[in-house]
Amino acid sequence: MEAAALLSPTAATSRPLPILSTAPAAHRLHVLLPLSGRRRLRSSPRPRGSLVCAGDGVARRRGSSRERGVLVRSSSSSASVESATQEVGAASSGEWSGDAIRRRFLDFYAARGHKILPSSSLVPDDPTVFLTIAGMLQFKPIFLGKEPRRVPCATTSQKCIRTNDIENVGRTSRHQTFFEMLGNFSFGDYFKKEAITWAWELTTKEFGLPSERLWISVFQDDDEAFSIWHNEVGVPKERIKRLGEDDNFWTSGATGPCGPCSEIYYDFYPERGSSDADLGDDSRFIEFYNLVFMQYNKKDDGSLEPLKQKNIDTGMGLERMARILQKVPNNYETDLIFPIIEKAASMALVSYTTADDAMKTNLKIIGDHMRAVVYLISDGVIPSNIGRGYVVRRLIRRVVRTGRLIGIRGDGHGNSEGAFLPSLAEVAISLSTEIDPDVESRRKSILGELQREELRFVQTLERGEKLLDELLDEALSSAGNNGGKPCLSGKDVFLLYDTYGFPVEITAEIAGERGVIVDMKGFDMEMENQRKQSQAAHNVVKLSVGNETEIVKSIPDTEFLGYDSLSATAVVKGLLVNGNPVNVVSEGSDVEIFLDRTPFYAESGGQVGDNGFLYVYGEEDAKQKAVIEINDVQKSLGNIFVHKGTIKQGSVEVGREIDAAVDAKMRQGAKAHHTATHLLQSALKNVIGSETSQAGSLVAFDRLRFDFNFHRPLSEEELMKIESLVNQWVSSATHLETKVMDLQDAKNAGAIAMFGEKYGEQVRVVEVPGVSMELCGGTHVSNTAEIRGFKIISEQGIASGVRRIEAVAGDAFVEYVCARDNYMRRLCSSLKVKAEDVNGRVETILEELRTTRNEVSSLRSKIAVLKAASLASKATNIDNVRVVVENMGEVDADGLKSAAEYLVETLEDPAAVILGSSPGDGKVSLVAAFSPGVVKMRIQAGKFVGGIAKLCGGGGGGKPNFAQAGGRKPENLPGALEKARDEIVAAISSKSS
Repeated sequence: MEAAALLSPTAATSRPLPILSTAPAAHRLHVLLPLSGRRRLRSSPRPRGSLVCAGDGVARRRGSSRERGVLVRSSSSSASVESATQEVGAASSGEWSGDAIRRRFLDFYAARGHKILPSSSLVPDDPTVFLTIAGMLQFKPIFLGKEPRRVPCATTSQKCIRTNDIENVGRTSRHQTFFEMLGNFSFGDYFKKEAITWAWELTTKEFGLPSERLWISVFQDDDEAFSIWHNEVGVPKERIKRLGEDDNFWTSGATGPCGPCSEIYYDFYPERGSSDADLGDDSRFIEFYNLVFMQYNKKDDGSLEPLKQKNIDTGMGLERMARILQKVPNNYETDLIFPIIEKAASMALVSYTTADDAMKTNLKIIGDHMRAVVYLISDGVIPSNIGRGYVVRRLIRRVVRTGRLIGIRGDGHGNSEGAFLPSLAEVAISLSTEIDPDVESRRKSILGELQREELRFVQTLERGEKLLDELLDEALSSAGNNGGKPCLSGKDVFLLYDTYGFPVEITAEIAGERGVIVDMKGFDMEMENQRKQSQAAHNVVKLSVGNETEIVKSIPDTEFLGYDSLSATAVVKGLLVNGNPVNVVSEGSDVEIFLDRTPFYAESGGQVGDNGFLYVYGEEDAKQKAVIEINDVQKSLGNIFVHKGTIKQGSVEVGREIDAAVDAKMRQGAKAHHTATHLLQSALKNVIGSETSQAGSLVAFDRLRFDFNFHRPLSEEELMKIESLVNQWVSSATHLETKVMDLQDAKNAGAIAMFGEKYGEQVRVVEVPGVSMELCGGTHVSNTAEIRGFKIISEQGIASGVRRIEAVAGDAFVEYVCARDNYMRRLCSSLKVKAEDVNGRVETILEELRTTRNEVSSLRSKIAVLKAASLASKATNIDNVRVVVENMGEVDADGLKSAAEYLVETLEDPAAVILGSSPGDGKVSLVAAFSPGVVKMRIQAGKFVGGIAKLCGGGGGGKPNFAQAGGRKPENLPGALEKARDEIVAAISSKSS
């Protein structure tokens, strides 16, 4: 199986003129219509049922496959591949759509006792994994033995994202960022024999693949698997390859569950024979099914011990199997992706069928990435510059760059300035029904997010064009001063590529037109550094839980009593100090305590863990022997609660009975804020639309924080409506209803999930009748009246398309209102007005202040102009250019601007004025004003003043004729102005000569 890593830099887009030249005229002659009703572009009709070569050693039969959902496309190919055009089994006449393959796989294993489970989100619960990269991820706690198995065996079709080798997308036949992994899993139920024989039966009988085209790999020491494949299944020895540890031994990390694996490969060229066959040859073989036999535990010393519960973890790539069964040359031309490619081709006014390799590669990139971004946004990943949001933003930008590169303009509905991503996303969404039904329900928010992100990025591209022009000017200017050849640095080329979306080829082309070479070696170094950083993070599924691994193996799940009680008697099952197991902990030590049962809530679903105390009493008397203050409670793998605190008195030991008491006031605060969060979400959906969804939350003792997906700030009127609705529900004194239901029944009833929460088949549903129904394991008030009141403190944006509301409820609400009332009383006293007149009085004061400031500013400007008048006589004549470079003392920025404008108007053209000042507070102001004659000499004020400002610890810029800058080092101003004088003189002299 392939490892996963973060998104690495990808190809960029370009500016309009060079873009169109990349598409040959022939590509723009035909418009591909959508799949239904599209006429085939071919020179002459083919008889129904004739073979058409797939170009990769696989043929497709025309005719009935169109009616039955299989995409059939013609492409040129040599006769050398005709031997590979035989039928793929008896069942290959056309029924193998992607949806049909998925259903056949799941039904096959369901008929053999497997429970069909839904795909988990692309955003994993596991903090060690960035995105869901494998089908087994949702079962990791079971494989570790930290969660009991809910079923003995399961089968899934899991959505996955991998971005570690994104540069190969579109260039190879099989690399994708988004894909589906079909899997069957056994949790101690069956093992190698069943896994192997079922995989063979599924492959050869259900999917009808010819057995003579199938090759097998096994781990070099796995004689058992070799024997099953050869002796029981009947695969010839020459088609079973023994491979080493790097290829066929799966490990979860330095320690933990591991085992040999076996893979099934499809052979596109069986006529090449078995001699010296290399399964790593992608042009001949494709691996489509991986069977992992999880039978060992790797210990710290590297030795292997047999697992008590042997597990099976398999993965079949849906797109790879679809490629084989649909007889197309690559994964992209299957019906899972190709409709998106067809839509992109039609928008670019090209024909995929007749396109050259470069055009096809770009279309494949668009098809692949559009699937990825649609499912990521549907699962709540909003484009941003951090974390998962950065991944989806980079994918979106790559689609935008690539689309512009191949000539896509406009939204496809007549608006030439519109975004084209929503039109492509519509196709991806239409293909999602069997993969994830929730995508369709989120259509509006997905399309809106893509439109906003694309239009925002197009503006970035335009800024990049301007920057490129500036960088080329600087390169030409520097080369002229140094007498060298103008060169654009690799760092600048990478900046254009990475930040502004410019392809290196386009940058080089534009630079060449201006006579500037490009430092490709430097660019490659920048790319490699970025790639290393990208691939260093979160690239495997790690089956380990840290230093507490050994101790939690012997500890059962914690029984939570906190829904019904704030106190309980429990037994200490384990102790950790600095991550190491101990038997006794004494006064003054920080400790992590494991109990068999607890009233303490462990942090989850956004709600913080409880605070409180643990008490140890004497065995023979009732005297208190130890007190442990608990300041946090977290969950380890499975359902084990870790109580974190400090020994305030005495000592505690493993096996001792303790009394646990939760801080009732803090718990009540958490309950009030958690229920208020549910009411807030309902109010948001009522006021701004049901399509908004939760993107994160914090439920603390003294406040709540709620993040939600929305594209603009909320108005004051909307916030007032939301606040009013919540308080209306609070005052209605509605009793909450809590019940445990089957997950599907809860969803059917309309319950929504809390962000970040993990759910089993049985779920806890918290309902405020008529207002809210959510799946939630948190603690809540029994009646909304306990919330007392609700007040929004702030609403702000925290990322692109993500807003945050902070609010208070319960006792925190009362404290907040009382504090604000006290502030108002003091303000009224200071202003000597009633509360209702405060706004008017403040507006009057602000207006008076604005008027006074304007008067002061005007006076300062007049003083600065008077000072400047005396400087005109000091102008130096440099080759008939009048130059003034002076320090204006404490004149502020506005005064400095007025002085510079006065001087450049007073002096005869050509003239150059550079002024500086230190207006106080450690600030520096700089202004450069050049007359038209100086600008014509290609001396630009914006570039000139920016370089000088750097000497004063700042920066700035502006237009060629006028620019301002600032800094934070006034002590460097005299030296900076001296340098400015030298540079303007040198620049004028060089231009004059």
